[in-house]
Amino acid sequence: MAIVQGIRERVHLPLYDSLKIDPEEQLRKAESSGTLKFFINVQNKTKLETNLQSASLLPHLNTFEARAMRVVISDLAPVFPDDVTQDDSADATNEDGKPITFTPNNGGIQVTNPGDAHRLQADIEMPLDVLVDLLKEARDSGDGSVTIDLDDDIVTAVHPADSPNAALNQNDISFLVANGISLEYTVSDLEGLLEEFDEKDQPLDEQIEPANGAGTLIGKIVYNTVTTLYVGEKIMMQAPTWFFPAGAGPYSETATITTNGLPSPQDTFRFAEPIFIDRQQNFRVEIEIPDADVLKQLHRIYGPFFMWVVLDGYMTRGVQ
Repeated sequence: MAIVQGIRERVHLPLYDSLKIDPEEQLRKAESSGTLKFFINVQNKTKLETNLQSASLLPHLNTFEARAMRVVISDLAPVFPDDVTQDDSADATNEDGKPITFTPNNGGIQVTNPGDAHRLQADIEMPLDVLVDLLKEARDSGDGSVTIDLDDDIVTAVHPADSPNAALNQNDISFLVANGISLEYTVSDLEGLLEEFDEKDQPLDEQIEPANGAGTLIGKIVYNTVTTLYVGEKIMMQAPTWFFPAGAGPYSETATITTNGLPSPQDTFRFAEPIFIDRQQNFRVEIEIPDADVLKQLHRIYGPFFMWVVLDGYMTRGVQ
């Protein structure tokens, strides 16, 4: 439909763009530098991620009057990968937590004593997502430990400690499981195993225990970054990210949910004077992570994760 000449309309139409991290992926894959860029890479994004059609440009002949700017950060539960693994071995124990020995000839189970038969061990291939779940379970348990069955999928072999090639068969393992033999991991065991993963793969404490004294991911981001609005390569606004509350998103008075400000459009940053973006004028927002150590940590953020920048204001456009 043709645009009516000489007539233009002014509508309240915010501009927004986002950074997205897919489940099981990390920020370092979505953005490898120390600067998160918005309104630049807008292709192949959904309407949830952006409403801009061209990189850094308004739709043809439109102008925009920015009245406010918001930074909105999602508080979604992370999904850790199952293909990032760490090998380990542990002693099989009875219900009292004591190591046991197993004699295949008579199917007997005995508590280990000096001079007894071979101590029994299990080899494990521990995926990162399973390890995090076990760590949470151990921390929540009364005795600070968690058990793993010998027939669990993550157990690759059960064998005498001094004969790693003499793996037990499935009948032997089933017999042990039926008699209460399992693997016991304490919180310290699991934390030690987590530290054996490559540092870049290790989840942040804020994503493992977000409401248990480790702080929050949103707080870590807003207090360690600087947000800058550029219009025509000129800095129009620059401040720490905590200067730009979200004014949106879930809210709770308990400690289990954290947001960047109260979820009201009035509770956000408004420019003292409107910032005007002319037709075909480039603009963008950059969120910089100045500290190198913090950058290494934030690159370890796991998705699903969204971070939006919203320019709230009025669009002037032709009437069709």
